[in-house]
Amino acid sequence: MVMARSHCLFPLAFLMVIFVPALAHGRRRGWHLAHATFYGDMQGGDTMQGACGYGDLYQQGYGLETTALSTALFNNGQTCGACFEIICVNSQWCIPNAGPIKVTATNFCPPNYNPPNFDHWCNPPQEHFDLSMKMFTKIAIYKAGIIPVMYRRVPCNKSGGVKFEMKGNPYWLLVLLYNVGNAGDVTQVSIKGSSNTGWQSMSRVWGQNWVTGSNLVGQALSFQVTTSDGKMLKFDNVAPSNWQFGQSYETYQNF
Repeated sequence: MVMARSHCLFPLAFLMVIFVPALAHGRRRGWHLAHATFYGDMQGGDTMQGACGYGDLYQQGYGLETTALSTALFNNGQTCGACFEIICVNSQWCIPNAGPIKVTATNFCPPNYNPPNFDHWCNPPQEHFDLSMKMFTKIAIYKAGIIPVMYRRVPCNKSGGVKFEMKGNPYWLLVLLYNVGNAGDVTQVSIKGSSNTGWQSMSRVWGQNWVTGSNLVGQALSFQVTTSDGKMLKFDNVAPSNWQFGQSYETYQNF
C-alpha cells in the first residue's frame, strides 16, 4: 500500500499543548485522538481488493467511503466492516466547517519497521487511518499528507440486506460476509445445511472470510452471525439448495 507523504508541521511540544485539551474534551463524547493519511487517487483504484477481502468496493456497496486501519485498530481483521466517524482537528490543513466523514474499514495499513525505530504511523501502538483520497480531501487539503483527527465508532447504515458470497469447492466452503449493518464487524459465524441436524462453527480465514470443511453442496444454507456488539443474527435459508460457487445471496434481518 502506498501512503501519502507525511509532513511534520509543528514542534512536538506545541502539538501536546493544543491536542491534550481537545483529547480530554473529545473523550467525554466517545471521541479518541488519532492521525490520518490517504492512499490512491480520487478514483480509488488502489483501495480495491483490500485485506478485508471485500473485493470490488463499488460492486459491493462500499464505494470510496472507506479506510485502511493501522495494526492497533485492525485487530487481525476483526474490525473489518466497522464504521467510523472522523473529523480533522487542530491543523491549518483542516477544511473549515467540513464536519466529520463516515467510513467503513475495508483494508489494512501494514506496519513498517525499516529503518528500525522509525516512528511510522501505522506501526503499533498508534491508532491511524489511511483513507481513500476522496474521503481525506473532504476534511483536509491533500497537500497536508498527514493530519491529526478525532474518531469514534458509529453504527453502519447499509442499504439492502446482509450478503453472503460463496467460494470454494465441494470439500470446503469459503463465505464472504458483507454489507452488514449496525455494528458492521462480525466476530462469529455458524452455518447449517438443510440436511444437517445442528449448527457448525466457521473459522475466520482473513478479514470477513469464513470457512467450513463440510461438504454442503446441494443443501439450503442458513447462518447465525454474531457482531461485535454481542447481537446474534439468524438468517434462515439464505442460499437455496441449488446455490452455486461464485454467487452472492442477500437476506434481511431486523437489527
